[in-house]
Formats: sequence, structure tokens, C-alpha cells
Amino acid sequence: MSNFGNQHQFSIYQTMTNPDPNRLPVVYEEWEKKAREVLDDGPFYYVAGGAGGEHTMKANLQAFQSRKIVPRMLTNVGERDLTIELFGETYSFPVLHAPIGVQSIIHPDGELASAKACAELEVPYIASSASTAPMEEIAKAMGDDAPKWFQLYWSKDSDVTASFLKRAETAGYSSIVVTLDTSMMAWREYDLKNVYLPFLMGEGVGNYFTDPAFRSKLQKTPEEDPVSATMYWAKVFGNPTLTWNDLAFLREHTRLPILLKGILHPDDAKQALESGVDGLIVSNHGGRQVDGAIGALDALPLICDVVQERIPVLFDSGIRRGSDVLKAVALGAKAVLVGRPCMYGLAVAGQQGVKSVLKNIIADMDITLALSGEKAIRNVNKSLLMEA
Repeated sequence: MSNFGNQHQFSIYQTMTNPDPNRLPVVYEEWEKKAREVLDDGPFYYVAGGAGGEHTMKANLQAFQSRKIVPRMLTNVGERDLTIELFGETYSFPVLHAPIGVQSIIHPDGELASAKACAELEVPYIASSASTAPMEEIAKAMGDDAPKWFQLYWSKDSDVTASFLKRAETAGYSSIVVTLDTSMMAWREYDLKNVYLPFLMGEGVGNYFTDPAFRSKLQKTPEEDPVSATMYWAKVFGNPTLTWNDLAFLREHTRLPILLKGILHPDDAKQALESGVDGLIVSNHGGRQVDGAIGALDALPLICDVVQERIPVLFDSGIRRGSDVLKAVALGAKAVLVGRPCMYGLAVAGQQGVKSVLKNIIADMDITLALSGEKAIRNVNKSLLMEA
């Protein structure tokens, strides 16, 4: 049993006798503001921006605002249980670090800082195919016992895809998250305005440049000819030709649980079940891919109605505070992925910033859980919520 939120809250109050004016933020919007102060336009908007007119980003937030928590009283919430189970593993919290690439543009320590922060908190870290640090280096930095998953961008080069899966399994990652909604880059107006695509500057290609299958396709090594290596990366990064029939390829090359990320339509959830995948992640990529798409939280109950708890459904896109976690769980998510808040923490204070952001969200979730009248996160259901 836990009282994580009360302990973290008290540790913050202890500083109030002599508050440090330079202490790390508590308010989410202040993290974002401070990140804007330290980052150039290109890196900041690469994280903060969305597709097109950013209507999907707004829809994500509106979906949370339209659902209200209805607290219950006199339910004995003195001790809370925040643990969840996924694929035979018990995790301390229903929170994972979302897969985010090119973190080196946000902070010099990049993915290694984020991964270490997660390891300290026992929060699963999902390493991206588009990391600047190779997956093996991230796994080593976290340690053998730290929970870690690997996110796959499915390459046009099937040899590279198979190699990534083998490397992830060998390095100790315990699940594979296949991102389906980024078979090509979206129309992102701020990135186009800033003429900013970090991959072309050698960021976010660490897994590719160290991959034996990728390197075997080059006439010269990436060290000898980085430009040609980058051009080959651009040629094979996405794969818009994939169909549901191709999922069998993944199962041939890994024994790990496979989750599909980017599911928004109920019919896709049906297809996923028929394909025998192990889990789904409801996500619209934080509003970064399709402008005008459905808010991810609006899609969540539609997907859960189809799945009927036959496989775990996780949630991504729009988590900002602990109450957001609670709402997603109430609508059927087993756990949530946190993205942009962690990147603002990374920009402001590196490893400590990511750790602080995650601790704040978890503590807020714990306290809100108690004040809502529930003591176990796994027991939260839609009876907690009312539509506005």
C-alpha cells in the first residue's frame, strides 16, 4: 500500500520555510514556459507543436475537460494501492514514459537522462527507434532490473526491422510498442516554418547508424560518410505500404509482447484482436500526425468496448496532470504514457527535471484518487466520471 502523494507533497511543503526562487516548477504550464526560455525555436516547436492547425492537440485537452470526476465520501482511503499488472509484471504506478525520439535536441544527455530518471522511480521507459543514443546504451544506463520497453518504427527495410527486434530482446527490453501512425511525416507547420528536421542533422539516428543490417546496406560506414547514411535512413524510415497481414512478420522475429500504438477506430481494434497482438495503445501521437482527428480520450471508450479486457489497452496523448491519469483509467486504460511534460522537464533540468515531472504527476494522481473516494487504481471505473 502507498501514500506516495502525501509524502511527495510534504517534501515540497518542507521547502516553504525558506523557498528557493530557483527551485523546479510544480505547475505544468510553468515547466512549458521555462522550457520555451531555454530552447531555440526549432527544438521547442518540434516538441510543442502539432500537425496542421493543431486542432487535434486541442481536441485531446478538450476531451479531458469534458469529463468530470464525481467524488465519493467515507470510503477509507488512508492507504492506496497504485500498482498494476501488465504481461505478468507488476509495476508500481499506471504510468509509463512515452516513446520520444531525438531527445538530444532537448538536452545534451537526451534519452539517457530520461531513462535514468525512470529507473530511479521504477517507471517503465519506452525507448524510441528514433533515439540518438542506441537502445543498448539506454538499457545499460537503466540497469538490468529497471522496466523498459522498446518502440519500433517499422522500416521499409525488413532486415533493419528484424534486427531492431532482435537487438531489443537481447538488450533486455520486455515489450515491443509498434507505432502505426507515423508511416510518413505529417504536415507540421512550425517545423516547416523553422526548416527543422533534426534527423537530417544526425540526431535521432543512433539505433540505425549502429545497426548491423542498416550498415550492411551502405557503401561506406556512417562514420566515413554520414550524409549518405542519413539519406538511406530517409529512404527506409517509414513504411506506408504495410497492411494487417504484415503483423505476422513481427511475431516471426520476437517472442516479446507486441502492442500496437495509434489505434483510434473500433474496427482497427477488432482487426488487432483478430491478428493476435498482445495490447493496444490508444493514441493520436499527441496531435502530431493528423490535424482534425478525434481526441484520443474520446476514442478510448470506443476501443475498450471492442476489446472487453481481452488484452490490455493503454492510453497516450494529452496527459498533463494526475487527474488526467485517473480519467483515462476510469475509461478503461490499464496505464498511461506521458510525453510532452517529460520533455519540458528534460529541457529545464535534465534527469532531475524528468524525475520531478513524473513524481508530480504520480503524487497528484495518488492524492486525487484518494479524494475521489477510491484506494486502488485498479478498481477505478467509469462510475467515477460524468460527462459535462
